[in-house]
Amino acid sequence: MRTLNLFFVFILVAMAARGAEQPARQDIFKGADISFLPQMEKLGAVYSDSGKKKNLPALMKDHGMNTVRLRVWHSPKSGFCNKDETLAMARRVHKAGLQLIVDFQYSDTWADPNHQIKPAAWTNLPPSDLEKAVKEYTRDIVSALVAQETTPAIVQVGNEITYGMLWDDGNVGKFNDDRHWNQLSRLVKAGIAGVKEASAKNKPIKTMIHIDCGGNIDKSRQFFDNLKKHGVEFDLIGLSYYPWWHGTMTELGKNMNDLATRYGKDVLVVETAHPWFLYNSGKKKKGEIQPHPGYEASVNGQENFLRDLIALVRNVPKGRGKGVVYWAPEWIPIKGSGSAWSELTLFDNQGQALPSINVFNDSWLPAGK
Repeated sequence: MRTLNLFFVFILVAMAARGAEQPARQDIFKGADISFLPQMEKLGAVYSDSGKKKNLPALMKDHGMNTVRLRVWHSPKSGFCNKDETLAMARRVHKAGLQLIVDFQYSDTWADPNHQIKPAAWTNLPPSDLEKAVKEYTRDIVSALVAQETTPAIVQVGNEITYGMLWDDGNVGKFNDDRHWNQLSRLVKAGIAGVKEASAKNKPIKTMIHIDCGGNIDKSRQFFDNLKKHGVEFDLIGLSYYPWWHGTMTELGKNMNDLATRYGKDVLVVETAHPWFLYNSGKKKKGEIQPHPGYEASVNGQENFLRDLIALVRNVPKGRGKGVVYWAPEWIPIKGSGSAWSELTLFDNQGQALPSINVFNDSWLPAGK
C-alpha cells in the first residue's frame, strides 16, 4: 500500500511540474457592447440560457465573457445612452463582476466614419471652448463612474474616428490637411486629459483610440502616423472588424501585427460580428452583411469565426493583442427595437442564447494559449 501511495505521489508531482512549465494563459478582454439593453428591456425583451431567464451581464459572465462596453451620447433625444443610464448600467456591469469599457461618441446620436455630428449644445463653440467642453464633459462622466466605484478599465476617446470627430473642427476626411489634423489632435488630447484628471493618481484609466478599418494597413498607418506627428499620447488601439466591410481575417492579422509593432501599442478588436443566418441569402449586394469566406452563415460558422478571431488576437506579437468585443449581441428583432442586426446577434429571435456564445469561455484553447 505504501509503495502504491508513493507511486501516486510521484505521478501528481510530475503532473504539477508539467503544468508549471506551461506559460500562464494571457488574460484578454472578452465581451460585448450591450448598449441596447435598457431599450430592449423596456420593450419587453427577455434573455435566457437553456430556457432559463437570466440577467444579461450575469449570463455573459457564465459563458466566459469578462467585459461590457457601453456607448455614451451627450443629449440623446431618446434618453438612452446618456449619463444617467451609463451610470446605472455601469452598476449592473460591476455587480456581475465584469470589466467596463466606456465609448465616448461626442455626439447626441450615432458616431461612425460617416457621421460625427457635434452635440447640439456644442454646435457654435469656437475651437478653444470646444476643447474645454470635451475635457470637462469627459471628466464629469468618468469622475461620476469613479465616485460610484464602477471605474472603467478603458475609456474610448471617440468612436470609429478614422475621418475625425466633432465635424467640421476635427474633420480629417473632408479636410485632410495639417490644420484639421492639429484640431482633431487637440480635441483627442482634451478627451484624454479629462480621463486622466478623473483617474485615481496611482491607477490611471487606460485610454483607447478607435478606428474602423480593421483590415486596412495603409489607412490605419495614415491615421496613427498623423496622431503621432501631433503628439497624441494614448494607451490602446481599438479596431472595428466586420468582414463584409473590413477585409479578410488575414488582412486583419497583418494590420494588428503592424500596428502593435509600429506604434508599440496593445490592440483590441473592439467591435465585430458574424451572421448566424442570412435573410435573402445569395441576393446580398456588395457591402451588405456577408459571412467571412470559409465560414458559414450559421451558428457553427459564427462560433468558428469567433474562435479563429480570438486566436488571431492572442497571437499578436509580444502579447499585444488584448481583446475581442462583440457588437450588439442583444439587439434582437422584437417590436419597436428597429433592429437591423438579427442576423448577427448571439441570441435567437426569442432571446435564447445561441451555442456560439460558448466560444468566449476559452475551453477550446490549448494549454498556455
